[in-house]
Amino acid sequence: MSWFRRDKPPDEKLPMVENGERRVRTEGLWQKCEGCRQIIWKKELEANWNVCPKCGAHSRMDAVSRLKLLLDGGQFHQFDARLRSSDPLGFVDSKPYSQRLDAMQQATKLSDALISASGSLDGRPIQICAMDPRFIGGSMGAVVGEKIARSIERAIELRQPLVIVSASGGARMQEGAISLMQMAKISSALMRLDEARLPFISVLTDPTTGGVTASFAMLGDLNIAEPGALIGFAGPRVIEQTIRQKLPEGFQRAEFLLKHGMLDAVVPRLELKSYISTALKFFVA
Repeated sequence: MSWFRRDKPPDEKLPMVENGERRVRTEGLWQKCEGCRQIIWKKELEANWNVCPKCGAHSRMDAVSRLKLLLDGGQFHQFDARLRSSDPLGFVDSKPYSQRLDAMQQATKLSDALISASGSLDGRPIQICAMDPRFIGGSMGAVVGEKIARSIERAIELRQPLVIVSASGGARMQEGAISLMQMAKISSALMRLDEARLPFISVLTDPTTGGVTASFAMLGDLNIAEPGALIGFAGPRVIEQTIRQKLPEGFQRAEFLLKHGMLDAVVPRLELKSYISTALKFFVA
């Protein structure tokens, strides 16, 4: 038996709204900084290239924004945009890999986790690749490996420098050994670039881990990182559980790696373009 009874119908001026349809007008307008924990207007953050205007913490960026930041006028010509994984293993976890790819392609408007392009950096033509952490964690599969390899081949053919901006959780498990093969494929292509005496500048951003770190991300003629970027092979929690020891403060962060000789420089995002431009003047006559 009900203890309460509605004597009158609900006011027609206030129609009932299903929970799934409720929306807050300010939803998505604000974002909490992971550094200072302050609430920041999202448009202000985006206008500052996802660098917190209060504490300087660097938030993650998508690949298109990366290219616009580094290239003159934000203009670039994209290559191999139609390359897509064929799901070589027919992999299924919580859902089929093919469905996961379709969902990511619709959400990001990208074919895979990397954009390969050409453009000008302070007037100098370059080949550039930028990884997108939104696409299955920026993981490296056959398509990512193929795009980078083709970008290296274009750099050799056109006698242009190569820049790769990494942001990845590592090799893509849904493609098994095929994803791991990309490590050797890209590394051997970079050897040909080196033999052609053309520079490769590697930019490591948050996060750069796993097979990406173990291959091309650490093979640059110049390896530079953004402040606070997580860089390593296995994650810190895995390492702690394996060696059963507490890791040092700041372990696997860009500043820690710079101090221990694993990086050449840590450069704030808003200074990256000018830093790379200056570096290329030493490499290219």
